[in-house]
Amino acid sequence: MEPRAHALLERLDLVEWRLCQRIGRLNLYRPWLTLLRLASRLGDWPAWVALILAQPLLHEAGGWRALLQYTLTALVAIAVYRLIKTRLCRERPFITFVGNVRSHEPARDRYSFPSGHTMHAVLFLALTASHLPWLAPWLGPLVLLIAVSRVGLGLHYLSDVAAGAVLGLLFALASLTLVG
Repeated sequence: MEPRAHALLERLDLVEWRLCQRIGRLNLYRPWLTLLRLASRLGDWPAWVALILAQPLLHEAGGWRALLQYTLTALVAIAVYRLIKTRLCRERPFITFVGNVRSHEPARDRYSFPSGHTMHAVLFLALTASHLPWLAPWLGPLVLLIAVSRVGLGLHYLSDVAAGAVLGLLFALASLTLVG
């Protein structure tokens, strides 16, 4: 039996696909497409692994504790995100609307809801803003660009990105509440 997306997500697909198509037209500008691809690749894991590993160097005290907190929060977020993604089964825009929405990067899997890239970007931004507020203004533009790249590359709907951002914020807040 083929997994089916929730009816609400199917309705959202119909509302959002034209927006995805319009945003995708911006990719005619090669420098913009290159920037989106770079942001997407950085948001895949390199930026976050570097941020995690840098924690002991960035903190005067408690850097190893922050490294552990960031790592455990990310692992819990991945587990919950995977559970949600495989239960809701929302097809990516370029799969649902073949020919109307083009993918400009290979997808890691078939389903789009929620955006894991955006979830992690917001999660790490929120943790960083709490622990190292001086670093947040530098990280913020990258987080925004990662979120935009997911729609711009045809891999996600806007609601996938919004849901990923909310999830990332919730995981960060839970982590900060539990650990500090």
